[in-house]
Amino acid sequence: MEAPRRARPPGLPTRRAARDLLAAVLERRRPLEEALDALPRLDPRDRAAAHRIAAAVLRRLGSLDAVLEPFLRREPPPPARHALRIGAAELLLLGTPAHAAVASAVELAPKAFAGLVNAVLRKLAAEGPAALEGLDAPRLDTPAWLWSAWHAAYGPAAARAIAGAHAMPAPLDLTARPGWEPPAEAVALPTGSWRLPAGTRVTALPGFEDGQIWVQDAAAALPAQLLAARSGERVADLCAAPGGKTAQLAAAGAAVTAVERDPHRAARLRENLARLRLSPEVVEADAAAWDPGEGFDAILLDAPCTATGTIRRHPDVAHLKRPRDLGSATEAQARLMAAAASLLKPGGRLVFATCSLQPEEGEAHLARAATLGLALDPITELPGLPEALTAGGWLRTRPDLWAEHGGMDGFFAARFRKV
Repeated sequence: MEAPRRARPPGLPTRRAARDLLAAVLERRRPLEEALDALPRLDPRDRAAAHRIAAAVLRRLGSLDAVLEPFLRREPPPPARHALRIGAAELLLLGTPAHAAVASAVELAPKAFAGLVNAVLRKLAAEGPAALEGLDAPRLDTPAWLWSAWHAAYGPAAARAIAGAHAMPAPLDLTARPGWEPPAEAVALPTGSWRLPAGTRVTALPGFEDGQIWVQDAAAALPAQLLAARSGERVADLCAAPGGKTAQLAAAGAAVTAVERDPHRAARLRENLARLRLSPEVVEADAAAWDPGEGFDAILLDAPCTATGTIRRHPDVAHLKRPRDLGSATEAQARLMAAAASLLKPGGRLVFATCSLQPEEGEAHLARAATLGLALDPITELPGLPEALTAGGWLRTRPDLWAEHGGMDGFFAARFRKV
């Protein structure tokens, strides 16, 4: 008589999707959001749960591997390693019942390693979250090159605080049009953004469908505020997708031209602006070589970068970027800055920004500005965030700032005038 088949644990498609996301990021070095878009059709809740599991593993990868290490005599192949990581994350970080976390991980593992995964995770389940106690999590969960770079740039205490801020999922930040009625759980931040708990579904919020709100980290909203576009001014937003800053400029009444090189990102930009009922001009072009025929009163350049300031929102960045990526990024930023300077009218304003914690992508560009005919226009006041202002007159936000509010992305921003 044939033995009855063992019932598969519920939620297995979610864990399989999470495993596929980890393989995409850690083996093929593919961005997490891109891998998420490439998943087979999934129920939206399963899709969100898979992202949550994969992000938890990526956020605490070093710590999870450290607690697994004592139980492993040799390195398992990647599929088994990912199953162990997912099981460990569910047991120690996400509060999944032990039987469900272990059973699902066993089903995920290659058959030859099912027994190993079962044995290791049962031992880990017996320890529970206490297994993470005593670990130097900020150090373990931060790649060595970033740890060293942040130590050199900000000092040991700040570097540890930055790494510690990456351990928790980022809340949902919104920019809203005047008159938006926020839900009761929304918190008004000192710089004008609204903040809701991590995991909030923005599409379910009042005002989303009719274009009253858009997702934008509180730090990411600052460069457009610093540009202070005025009604009737001719303004360019270079490297504009996904469109949060373009929306800020257009909502201020400026005549905005949004420039985006990548066709897919340009399509997303148009979709976002259409939902917001805003109609700036969208141009598909390389901003470094674009010739609009006439100058602009003001330009916002949020330049492509290594994005190390966004690790709390995008934990895959810590595992995708390498020191060598800095060279190509800074060269592209220099070209874009030169192009932006050439597009400004005399007396025009430029805000140059990057969502990076690496000084090479921020402060190092200040000296170059003078050779482009740009004079620093010092930022002397920033209501609600004075700790982000530097003595030199530029902006530097970090993930450990506003700890009482839930942190923020790391940004550099400087304002210039064309002389």
